Amino acid sequence: MSNRPNILLITSDQQHWNTIGAFNNEISTPNLDRLVREGTTFNRAYCPNPTCTPTRSSIITGQYPSQHGAWTLGTKLSEKARTVGEEFLDAGYETALIGKAHFQPLVSTPEYPSLEAYPVLQDLDFWKKFDQTYYGFRHVELARNHTNEAHIGQHYAIWLEEKGCTHWRDYFQAPTGTMDKSVRHKWTIPEEYHYDAWIAERTNVQLERYKQEDNPFLLWASFFDPHPPYLVPEPWDTMYDPEKLTIPRVLAGEHDVNPPHFQLAQQEKPDFSAYKESGFANHGLHSHKHSEAGLRRNIATYYGMTSLMDKYIGRILDKLDELDLADNTLVVFTSDHGHFYGHHGLIAKGPFHYEDLIRVPMLVRYPGHVPAGHVNASMQSLVDFAPTLLRYAGLAIPYTMSGKDQSEVWNGRQDALRTHILCENHHEPTTIHLKTYVDERYKLTVYFNQEYGEMFDLHQDPEERYNLWDKREYADLKSKLLLKYVWAELGKEPLFMPRVANA
Repeated sequence: MSNRPNILLITSDQQHWNTIGAFNNEISTPNLDRLVREGTTFNRAYCPNPTCTPTRSSIITGQYPSQHGAWTLGTKLSEKARTVGEEFLDAGYETALIGKAHFQPLVSTPEYPSLEAYPVLQDLDFWKKFDQTYYGFRHVELARNHTNEAHIGQHYAIWLEEKGCTHWRDYFQAPTGTMDKSVRHKWTIPEEYHYDAWIAERTNVQLERYKQEDNPFLLWASFFDPHPPYLVPEPWDTMYDPEKLTIPRVLAGEHDVNPPHFQLAQQEKPDFSAYKESGFANHGLHSHKHSEAGLRRNIATYYGMTSLMDKYIGRILDKLDELDLADNTLVVFTSDHGHFYGHHGLIAKGPFHYEDLIRVPMLVRYPGHVPAGHVNASMQSLVDFAPTLLRYAGLAIPYTMSGKDQSEVWNGRQDALRTHILCENHHEPTTIHLKTYVDERYKLTVYFNQEYGEMFDLHQDPEERYNLWDKREYADLKSKLLLKYVWAELGKEPLFMPRVANA
């Protein structure tokens, strides 16, 4: 194998930052714990947008969603976007993506065609012959569904048939396009056919090929869980006792001074019509009311999904060891965004930029380079991944990337690089357009064309219970933070055209 470092990126989907067993004794994740012991945990890592397509596009472009154009769900990342995979390909690396891409929407139009859309999504003959580079990944094996969703197809369905599971449709709500929402918690699919097993097996096949061919690689193993629906095969569905789990709770009155949509979400039958301009669905704009018993059961299943995924992450890590690749492979684990499971009375995700949603778990291992058993509190953004991975490979960072090269921080030679985080959320042109600025102590969220907002002191109020936005005694602080936010927006622009003349 070449002495150029390999890159293995492992991601989960919608995983709360505090769901790693090494830091939370209510959940078991022995393989993620292994990365904690053997690498560095970054406990202040953030997504650039708390939804899938925007953040996943930011990971591979090194740009914010407002820059690369895939600004919300239902949009696509332009095929013209320059990605980190293309940079690695040009440098002689192999590149592959196994699992969830979600760079394109489920609907294809003549103007904006999508390979991740119907009907090609379930055209297995098409995917059996597919041999195109996809956003810089020379080899892809894709799927789209979460648990039993109707969107199953692509390479996962092909793999199921090759495994002899010709009745795979029995485990999914396909091809009807409707999900049976009464199926909850226990998924009848055998574990051997679960997409976690598929991702691990196919990732390991690629590792074996790269080892045999002596090629350096950028390989992304992209898991689907623990994103809802809350479903997991036995015995994982009963691994956790709901009555023994800590349940997040909303503090009485905490939303009284928050923006109106926070208050509406706590109602039984909220009217969000004023927030919907386009007619498209908007994540989080619904009632978040729930029973304690239902919430406990959902958390138990969510943890079970996480633990099952951890098992198959372990299969990949074991394969690195078996192939003698571990010492020369930079392993990075994270999630595309966080998740609410009762925090602040909220469920899943939406335009609520609490730490539970915009912070993500992040682990980095590279023996001899990244400190082992270390916890680092420096700020990290997923928009930094592309330039940082390029630097580890000794490659030039394109001018178009806004992310910062964090390699010296990851290596432990620099305490911190970032002074702040920017997180965007844009579902509708005006009504749901918010941005959040986070620095070492404070958090500020602003809304387009609105005078309301949020401001939290993360040192004095780490659970973000007390919104300081309208407090008179904090008016000067708000003004300073607003100015810092503007500076951060100005500073994020990539100066991709170098100045060559003294005009």
